[in-house]
Amino acid sequence: MKKFIETLKNIWKIEDLRQRILITLLFVAIYRFGSFVVLPGINPAMLSQLQSQTAGGLMSLLDMFSGGAFSNASIFALGIMPYISASIVMQLLAVAVPYVQKMQREGESGRKKISMYTRWLTVAILLFQAPGYLMNLKMQSGAALATGISWSVFMVPAVIILSAGSMFILWLGERITDKGIGNGISLIIMIGIIARLPQAFIQEVSSRFTAITGGGLVMFLVEIIILYAVVCAAIVLVQGVRKVPVQYAKRLVGNKQVGGARQYIPLKLFAANVMPIIFAQALMFIPLTIVQYSAPENASWFVRTMLDHHSWTYNVIFAVLIIAFTYFYTAITLNPTQMAEDMKRNNGFIPGIKPGKETADYIDTVMSRITLPGSLFIAFIAIMPALASLLNVQDAFSQFFGGTSLLILVGVVLDTLAQIESHLLMRHYDGLLSSGRIHGRGMAAY
Repeated sequence: MKKFIETLKNIWKIEDLRQRILITLLFVAIYRFGSFVVLPGINPAMLSQLQSQTAGGLMSLLDMFSGGAFSNASIFALGIMPYISASIVMQLLAVAVPYVQKMQREGESGRKKISMYTRWLTVAILLFQAPGYLMNLKMQSGAALATGISWSVFMVPAVIILSAGSMFILWLGERITDKGIGNGISLIIMIGIIARLPQAFIQEVSSRFTAITGGGLVMFLVEIIILYAVVCAAIVLVQGVRKVPVQYAKRLVGNKQVGGARQYIPLKLFAANVMPIIFAQALMFIPLTIVQYSAPENASWFVRTMLDHHSWTYNVIFAVLIIAFTYFYTAITLNPTQMAEDMKRNNGFIPGIKPGKETADYIDTVMSRITLPGSLFIAFIAIMPALASLLNVQDAFSQFFGGTSLLILVGVVLDTLAQIESHLLMRHYDGLLSSGRIHGRGMAAY
């Protein structure tokens, strides 16, 4: 406790770090305030049916990522997810489209162009998602619209407001990245997820202590122990790396000899991050989208099973998709041939491996070996909420036992703490941990 208080004092002493943290808190407060600002013309007291729709199942995931704004019919209802979708599309285009690949190699100017195209794609996605959200709102809570206003008149300004709300959230995230601490987009996603934790925790405690079967306290302690173990496993997954040694030969640059040092290529066990789960969930939402505009009772057995995220069929298919997408995403983000060429160009080589094709094959083999346990680990964490339901854990609280939410929480917290620690070490203060430095995901999330 003494160490913790001393660390807080050191953080407060560093003016730049103190300002960054306060700015981050201010922008986060603005985001949370906007999550409760209801669309003009909508009566929040009449949204009970929409809130019931998002209380469980797949729709609860959409509401979680928006921090409850989805079920509140807020101006921030669509959240940051359209931008995430646009970013994923741009990453996929970088594999298939030579023009996008060229922009990636242009350095800072190329990144600015990609960022501009991502924003325009986000707007295009919003122009499709906003009417879809409003159609669902009309079906679930049509009476919530103020008397005297027709839905045909309401749709156009509401689409503009929802689109502007999402773009404002994107602006807030970028300002946090520039002026605050941590990655702004990731922090906004994390805040949206963690906003539901207190209520979910209270509901779970209440359900355990009012259980008819008894043993509520014991089962609750078992839940906490399991949750702690899963969080520790997620931390190991996020921080796990396999270091490949690279020896650099001496070469003459001008009149000086440089090189001769040994370095390491850190190949991450969790190289694909949460993208495989996001890809898999996007596909699993297809049955929900189909049934949303038809009668669920008329759907086939398979579709009804896919709508139940606790069913074995859903979770087996979900896990298989995650494993497949982990290999796919790792393959498109890490290019062993390019890495081998870069090493050869800089007079580097892996000891015992010939430069060129053999080096590329070696890196590819290592990546395949560490991707398999990584993909199985991600798949296991992804289906943990369904496994938690076997212990009668409430749906809202079970989401924190695994899946995208847990991996995002762990990754963002580690990244943010790593940035805070770097500020402390630059000013010659002790780090946050006495056992060693904190290692984040080492990437700008999303």
